[in-house]
Parts: sequence; structure tokens; C-alpha cells
Amino acid sequence: MGVAPTHMGLGRYAAWLSLALGLVVLDLWTKQLASTELDLYRAQPITSWLNLTLAHNSGAAFSFLADAGGWQRWFLSGAAVVIMAILLVWLKRLPQKARLLPAAIALVLSGALGNLIDRVRWGYVVDFIDVHVAGYHWPAFNVADSAIVVGVVLILIEGFVPQSKGSGSSPNTP
Repeated sequence: MGVAPTHMGLGRYAAWLSLALGLVVLDLWTKQLASTELDLYRAQPITSWLNLTLAHNSGAAFSFLADAGGWQRWFLSGAAVVIMAILLVWLKRLPQKARLLPAAIALVLSGALGNLIDRVRWGYVVDFIDVHVAGYHWPAFNVADSAIVVGVVLILIEGFVPQSKGSGSSPNTP
């Protein structure tokens, strides 16, 4: 009788990494489309609450550090590399049966990589989704940002929702 592996096997690890890679490809493709089809900072209305607006964000979320003078490009890139390394180790150490947490980690990993590629390549992240309601505009974002937000929400759900003893969802830490 064999002993079941306690950590994620190579096949499942590769499957989650494939999901992340697919989302990176989608993110980069949509950013390329936005960059070639939209004019910088000129809104193209789609619905009463959604525009496509090409924006270049040299900072972090909500343009934090955007006007910092350039050092933030490499600081944020380095932080992304460290975060991705932690996520890769965390993903590899998850139990075989884990489902929600590896999906969440793959989402965050894909978003971090998609935005890292932009930051290293261009010095800024390409954003283009502009949601607005009653005159209030959410800061422009992209597919990578969406993946990060959904992934973090799933990680929080995983952390706060009690798990049954046989669910195979722990450990919840890297």
C-alpha cells in the first residue's frame, strides 16, 4: 500500500501553473489590444458605467508612488519577484486535495507576473478598464489587477471559512 503524497504532485502543480500562464497571456494580449486600439487617457464609452481608457501607471495600486521619481519601478519589480517566489513555494506545498487555495494562488501569481512584465518592459503598467458610477471613477485597471483581487478575496475566504477536518485545505500558510 502506497502513502498518499502530502504535498501537491508535479502534475497538479503544473496544472495550476498552466492556469496562471494562460491568464498572463490573456492579460498581455488585452493590454496589447488596448495599447494599439485606444488613445492614451481618452475614454471610449462601452456602457453607462464602463469605459475603455488607456492609462499608464508607473506606481502601484491606485497609482501609489506614481510620482516617486523612477526608483519605484525596480522596488515594485523586486517586490513582485519576492511575492511570486513565496506564492510558488506555497502552491507547491499545498495538499493534493486543495482546490480553492491553489486557484487563488494561481490568480495572484498570474496578476503579479503580468504586471511585472509590463513594469520591466515599459516602466509602467498598462491599465484600460475604467468603471464609473454617479460621477465616481474607480482607478483604471487591467486583467492582471482583476486576477489579483479575485485571488486575494479567495485566499481570505479560505482563511476565514471553517474547513472540515477531511477537506485537505490546510496548511493555509506558506
